[in-house]
Amino acid sequence: MTYGQKGKTTEWATPPDVFKALDAEFHFTLDPCAADWNHKCAKYYTKDDDGLTKPWKGEVVFMNPPYGDAIAEWVHKAYMESLQGTVIVALLPVNTDTGWFQDYIYHKAEIRFPRGRISFINKEGKKMSGTNHCSMFVIWGNMTVTCTMPIITSREFQISG
Repeated sequence: MTYGQKGKTTEWATPPDVFKALDAEFHFTLDPCAADWNHKCAKYYTKDDDGLTKPWKGEVVFMNPPYGDAIAEWVHKAYMESLQGTVIVALLPVNTDTGWFQDYIYHKAEIRFPRGRISFINKEGKKMSGTNHCSMFVIWGNMTVTCTMPIITSREFQISG
């Protein structure tokens, strides 16, 4: 779920091809930032369920959180859950100057940068072009981060559309 794209709606879905590529690697069991129409896993939480208040332990989490001010809470939650051994993959905007990136991602997670911009899907199932930001996949709990250099892999996803 991505909030605020082009300022017209608050709900956007991750494209199926993007999710499928990640799911083949991670085998997700929970989507904590979903709506009934765009969830990616059989187990999911909607805005009414409030995934921020639910435990994620024992799950393999795919997270496309609401963008905007709330993103910091979701990133903090993901980081804290990863300290308990949970694997979380988040689709996030590239905002390396933010507190949430500096505090909970930089030196604490694996980061993958897809080639091109992701065209999110609207509620009607239509790909929306013109995303106004670049995206990154942040992976917590899948590795031990011990080096002092940023963790950026050479693995790239080719984004279609």
